[in-house]
Amino acid sequence: MDYRVHKLHGLQETQFQRHAKDMAKTVDISHYDGIVCVSGDGVLVEVLNGLLERDDWEKAIQIPLGAIPAGSGNGVAKSLLTAAGEPCDVWNATFAIIRGQKQSLDVATVAQGQARFHSILLLCWGYIADVDIESEKFRWMGGFRFEFYSLLRIVWLRQYHGTIAYIPAPGYEETGSPYTGEFDSFSGETSSMLSDTERSWRTSGYSGPLGASLMKDWRVMSGEFILVLLQNIPWATEDFLAAPSAKFSDGYLDLVVLRNCPKWALLKLVLQMQKGTHIKSKYVQYLKVKAFRMTPGARTKGSVQGGYIDVDGEVIARGIGAEGDGSSDTMFFALKYIYTTHHYQD
Repeated sequence: MDYRVHKLHGLQETQFQRHAKDMAKTVDISHYDGIVCVSGDGVLVEVLNGLLERDDWEKAIQIPLGAIPAGSGNGVAKSLLTAAGEPCDVWNATFAIIRGQKQSLDVATVAQGQARFHSILLLCWGYIADVDIESEKFRWMGGFRFEFYSLLRIVWLRQYHGTIAYIPAPGYEETGSPYTGEFDSFSGETSSMLSDTERSWRTSGYSGPLGASLMKDWRVMSGEFILVLLQNIPWATEDFLAAPSAKFSDGYLDLVVLRNCPKWALLKLVLQMQKGTHIKSKYVQYLKVKAFRMTPGARTKGSVQGGYIDVDGEVIARGIGAEGDGSSDTMFFALKYIYTTHHYQD
């Protein structure tokens, strides 16, 4: 007997920024068993945000997403394949998808007022964001653009004023300083973004985890920063093991803070980032957090504000004087941001 299975499939190439997001918001997911992104991390994140902005987001988020590395970063594919004991390449990613291998993954939400951006990779500000965004002009170099521009930014090192606050995971309660009202001007909506057990709905889509929090639970760091990095998964790119202790679905974010680091030590740290040993440096603070708040400031020793808030490789806000046209940025710079995580079960 001849058994034939006819399965609906489709192939679409993105034509403009956020095209993948638009497609994910409108696709009839009942026709498909999964969505595979042949790209870097950006298209995958667009698809995630599109699915979470649908009216039926609770159903849509259950559809498996596949990542075949074809970009310059590929942090998601690298993290998933490394955890599976496989090298990060197109063939291994393709076969893993064919075999139906799945991995639960936390989704974090960045909030500023009513604006939302959902994240699965990272949030960064300072050195790494500057390298990620400003190296775009060297995209023709491929992944080497990151190493090249990393060295340039060490030579002309920037530091930024700012304040960050976070709820530490158990074991990290003594880091930072006690909360003393630095973020009391938060609105009632944003100051309550914490709990995994309560969720809120916008007119359309998922708004992020909401719930009550106690100010005594927060810890604070203020002053000058070289970099602030929140990582949801271990690898930020194929060559950058940003958070070696990060877990896919533990409900926490790994926070990396670098301050008061001389240039020669930063060069050594950049070289150590390939193996994740940078977190052992005395200049690095590495901890796990449940929620995070930030007010970014201007560069030190200069009149230019500058700086970028980079989430999963996309600029959601940039300071005055930073490169690029910020007219389409999701949020405003120098206002407060909240970054919280939610655990989804398969």
